[in-house]
Amino acid sequence: MRKGVATREHIIQKSAELLNIQGYHGLSISDIMRETGLQKGSIYNHFQNKDEIVLEAFNYAVDIVKNHFENAVASQKSAYDQLLAIIRVYENVMEAPPFVGGCPVMNIAVDSDDTHAELAEQAQVALSSFMDLVYNVLQYGIETGEFKSDMDKRMISHFIITIIEGGVMISKLFHSNEYIQDNNKLLIDFIKQYICK
Repeated sequence: MRKGVATREHIIQKSAELLNIQGYHGLSISDIMRETGLQKGSIYNHFQNKDEIVLEAFNYAVDIVKNHFENAVASQKSAYDQLLAIIRVYENVMEAPPFVGGCPVMNIAVDSDDTHAELAEQAQVALSSFMDLVYNVLQYGIETGEFKSDMDKRMISHFIITIIEGGVMISKLFHSNEYIQDNNKLLIDFIKQYICK
């Protein structure tokens, strides 16, 4: 890997971690300089401005989380086990989140919904991708005969993701996995009762 490419990736990685912990408004170029060990001129040699760094950093964080979800699904054969694997990605959000600072989509959605349209739009795209993953697992379960064919896949995929995101938010707020784990137990009951045949 060329030095310039490695430096750019280093800036993105460190900025992504800072962004997910401090938020868009709490993140400064000084913070990025401190974490990367680079001077401002070196950072701006790779990026035009803070917004460009933030957008790439957010997408980097989302890709890491997306890989966790996709690997969780790929590790299971049945649609039921795939759904459980999705639900359990954030089960230990306090000790072992897929990305430092919790869910980057939720963090940016809250941080930028009224203040940074482009970042909010990227969060919408990312969250839609996660909902699509759940939707596809539901469809797979219908095709394999595991799940009821008359369910509203769109509505249920939205429900599952919002329950997970809400659990992550409250667990982070109270510094306890209890909330996401309670949500997961109820989601599993919901899947058994309303989704499985």
